[in-house]
Amino acid sequence: MKKHKKLKIAAGILCLLLIIAIPLCYYLIYISYNHLTVNTYDIKSQKIENTSGENLKFVVVGDLHDNTFNDNDDKLVQTIKAQNPDFIIADGDILNDDSKNPDIAMSFIKRLVKIAPVYYALGNHELEYMQNQKSEDLLDEIKSTGAILLEQKYKDIKVKGVPVRIGGMYGYAFDPNGTTKRADMGDGIYDFLKDFENTSSYKIMMSHRPDSFIFGEASKAWDIDLVVSSHDHGGQVVFPFLGGFYGGDQGYFPEYIHGLYNKDKMKILISSGLGSNKQKLPRFNNVPEVMVVNLSK
Repeated sequence: MKKHKKLKIAAGILCLLLIIAIPLCYYLIYISYNHLTVNTYDIKSQKIENTSGENLKFVVVGDLHDNTFNDNDDKLVQTIKAQNPDFIIADGDILNDDSKNPDIAMSFIKRLVKIAPVYYALGNHELEYMQNQKSEDLLDEIKSTGAILLEQKYKDIKVKGVPVRIGGMYGYAFDPNGTTKRADMGDGIYDFLKDFENTSSYKIMMSHRPDSFIFGEASKAWDIDLVVSSHDHGGQVVFPFLGGFYGGDQGYFPEYIHGLYNKDKMKILISSGLGSNKQKLPRFNNVPEVMVVNLSK
C-alpha cells in the first residue's frame, strides 16, 4: 500500500510539472518570435569627434527571416523609429532562402528607409535565395527600396560631422600572412579589405557571419574599428546561466554569440536577430532584438 501511495504521489508531481512546463515552454517560444527587446551598446573611440559633442547613433537589425510579428511589422518599425537613429544597418537574412518572393522583406526595408539611411549587407539566405531562383534580381529589388547595398563595397559618409566608412562583406577575411593562403579568402576579398582599411575614418564592417572575422586570426590582421554581425540568432535556444546553445561554425555553446566583444584589434558586435527560418529547434527563451549603438569619443 505504501509503495502504491508513493507511485500516486510521484505521478501527481510529474503531472503537475508537465502542467507547468508545457505552457511555460509555449510562452518562451511565443515571445521568441513576437516580443521585442531594445538593447543599447555604448562604444567609444577617439575618431568620434565633432564640434557638437553629440553621439552618433545607429540601429542594427538582422535575421528577420520574413517574420512580421503578427502586425505587419508595425511595432518593429515604430520601435526602430523611436530610437531616432542617424542610420540603420540591415545585416542580412531579412528574407528566407525558400521565400516565395522578397515582398515581405522589401516592404520592411522600404519603411526603414523613410526613417534613416539604410545600409544592407547580404546574408546566406539572400545568397541561397538567388541560387534557388537562378537569378540575381534580388540585388535590384534591394536597391529599389532606397537602401544602399554593400557587398565587397564601402561608402564614405559624414554623420554629424564625423567621417565614417561603412562596408559590407559576406566572405571570410582570414589573416593573409597566417596559415591560410590569400587565395582561400575568395575572389577580391583581400583587395577589398586592403582598400577598406586605408582611411582615418571610423570603420564599420557589416559581416553577416561573425565567423568571417573570428576565424583565421582575421581580427589580428585587419584594421577595422567595428564589425557588425548577426547570423547565429543568439544561439537559437538560450539556456539560463549557459547562454546560446548553437552558433553555426562555432559549434555548441559558442564564445561569440551575442553582444559586444573586444577581439584583438577590433570590436565585434553580434545581434541575436529578429526571427528564424526552419531550424531543428525553434527560437526559445530568445526575445527578438533591436540593437542600438551609441558611438562617442
